[in-house]
Amino acid sequence: MQIKELMTSRPEFSSADASIREVATRMQEQDSGFVPIADGEQLVGVITDRDMALRALANGKNPDDKISTIMTSEIRYCFEDDNVNTVLQEMRAQQLQRLVVLDNPEEKDFVGVVSLSDIADNCHDSDMALRIVECCKHYQ
Repeated sequence: MQIKELMTSRPEFSSADASIREVATRMQEQDSGFVPIADGEQLVGVITDRDMALRALANGKNPDDKISTIMTSEIRYCFEDDNVNTVLQEMRAQQLQRLVVLDNPEEKDFVGVVSLSDIADNCHDSDMALRIVECCKHYQ
């Protein structure tokens, strides 16, 4: 199975100039733990619920500060044609719950996001289920 078969296609961006409060409110309204951050049309980072907790709340950041002050700018990604098992191994190795999905190695255009939840929702065999469990062990 390829990533493009189960990813979330093109979630909405937030601007790098948006405030932490604005992005947190948006995450709450959309029931999402992940938001891509853009400067114009260029993907410049991502923000996760974990980033909000550890980089903003735990560090006493002002909610009116720009989201760019706490976003993850080193973007981890896979490609839409990648095999789910390969991506799952990468997520386990890097202890990631989500990866940005790019179209191909040449263009590298943002096309979506894949999460452990997306993979689990489409898990139809016991081998993949075991890999998902292994991937999640560090969250216990």
